[in-house]
Amino acid sequence: MIFGTSEIAEIAHFYLNCDSEHEVVGFTVDEDHLKTESFYNLPVVPYEKLEKYYSPDEYKLFIAISYQQVNKLRAEKYLNAKNRGYSFISYISSQAFYYGKSVGENCFIMENNVIQPFASIGNNCLLVGVNSIAHHCVINDHCFLTSNVVLGGGSNIGEYTFLGLNTTIRNYINIGKENIIGAGSIILSDTEDRAVYSPGETPKFEVPSDLVRI
Repeated sequence: MIFGTSEIAEIAHFYLNCDSEHEVVGFTVDEDHLKTESFYNLPVVPYEKLEKYYSPDEYKLFIAISYQQVNKLRAEKYLNAKNRGYSFISYISSQAFYYGKSVGENCFIMENNVIQPFASIGNNCLLVGVNSIAHHCVINDHCFLTSNVVLGGGSNIGEYTFLGLNTTIRNYINIGKENIIGAGSIILSDTEDRAVYSPGETPKFEVPSDLVRI
């Protein structure tokens, strides 16, 4: 079962169907978000009544929620389902280069991620494509890495952290809990909990494009 019918759920359904041993049998959402009875020709059932349709003794879940509320919404659903007795799948793309130490439950690791030896990834983490996770890195629970993130060897990423596109973390850096590291950031020293980093947008050139020689 996949929790959600958003873009993340669509992506999860695609990868699990074409590149895993798992069979997606349906979707579940909160009852007040239930707007359709089917999604990709599979049933959508209210999460509050999930046990009635899909017993935790027979079915596993994947919580397909993005990074809203610094990953706390996904964590809330993951922990709630766990308390209700459900277990979870994790997915590592066949096109990823995985040599790591461990990956927790409810993780999703897409293609062209490079995860070097002795790196560990906690529970409920999402890694979009083309990230470089160096040796001995630790990614703690409930993190979200977008694309082209580079983690230097031995770096430690605190719980609930979001790492934006093209983020670079120097080796042996400790990133605090609940950090938001914006696109293009370069982090060269340890960060505090709940820190926010953003290098800002590239300023617009004052000359119009038809007057620029390229």
